[in-house]
Amino acid sequence: MSGLKESLQAFHKIASSPKEQLKKYLAQDKEVVLCAPVYTPEEIVHAMGMIPMGTWGADIEIKEAKTYFPAFICSVMQSVLELGIRGEFAGASAIIIPSLCDSLKCLGENWKSSVENIPFIPMVYPQNRKADFGKAFTKAGYERVIADLEKATGQGFDDAKLIASIEIYNAHNAAMRQLSDCLNDYPEVTAADRNAIFQSAFYMEKSEHTALVKALISELTKAEKTANQKIKIVTTGILVDADDLLQILDDNDIQIVADNVASESRQYQVDAKPAETGLDSLAEKFADMDNCSVLFNVDKAIAEHTVDLVAKYQAHGVVFVMTKFCDPEEFDYVMIKKACEEKNIPLLLVEIDRQMTNYEQVRTAVETFREILR
Repeated sequence: MSGLKESLQAFHKIASSPKEQLKKYLAQDKEVVLCAPVYTPEEIVHAMGMIPMGTWGADIEIKEAKTYFPAFICSVMQSVLELGIRGEFAGASAIIIPSLCDSLKCLGENWKSSVENIPFIPMVYPQNRKADFGKAFTKAGYERVIADLEKATGQGFDDAKLIASIEIYNAHNAAMRQLSDCLNDYPEVTAADRNAIFQSAFYMEKSEHTALVKALISELTKAEKTANQKIKIVTTGILVDADDLLQILDDNDIQIVADNVASESRQYQVDAKPAETGLDSLAEKFADMDNCSVLFNVDKAIAEHTVDLVAKYQAHGVVFVMTKFCDPEEFDYVMIKKACEEKNIPLLLVEIDRQMTNYEQVRTAVETFREILR
């Protein structure tokens, strides 16, 4: 068990110290490019010899960013800008911000005005991503990112290197999917542990993180399986990383057995398939993505996907973690609630914010939900 604890501690250390990770890579004379949520083309950054480093903001008090954002906008975007203004990303060569929601569009424009020493690179995705014209539009967006990266960093692009990077990312996707399934048999791995594994992936070069994940899987297979008395849930939402929320789940013996969370498993659902060029492969990958609130789908398949996860992993219920003022998630909640009601699946809505300091209402709601599930 000591080996398992050490493996988990490694993820916690990285997840809790993204700034130290940034400093480490800069000390190695590596250029770091920040990647804002969600579905930023990290493979392109990796192929150009740089470190893609994700940023989903932090649980901090928003001060400077209030000058640029209204109070009723997503706190993830506000905190990303706040960190940028405070100089927490000093040394980064650029930031890529996609345009998959209105708040992200605002973040990009405000970044240009407030964080002048880190160039803003837009990644414009199409809503109609599956048609040939949508794929062509996506590919053109990637070409724009490459041109802007070359201008900002002086690094060149080679499609053969992109294909090699895609293989590294596909291997990481596979390892994360394997680990997520493996964790279901080990209830001693807490919600906080699980979050650290997913969160740390944004702060590491992917082959390094894959090695850590494979080492953890090895340790898990050595550990003796214990009887699982925990209540099993599926989580869905944009972000489920608040320390207080995770602690509340652990205090109530609740185990996350699967998720459809934007910062977690949604990242790893789809691999890039071989195509004529690496950029074509990435465009096809984005076209194949589904089951996410920021991706346009007429049939709202995210609702059916959520209830399917409950059946697949034999979960007792669903916890929808709503980031305040996230319009895409608010729209999808209605569909998911209806789908859960049709299948008689208990559903709990929990609303969180990057600036929340009091989680007592959340604790009461989770405790009540636990009793319902029991």
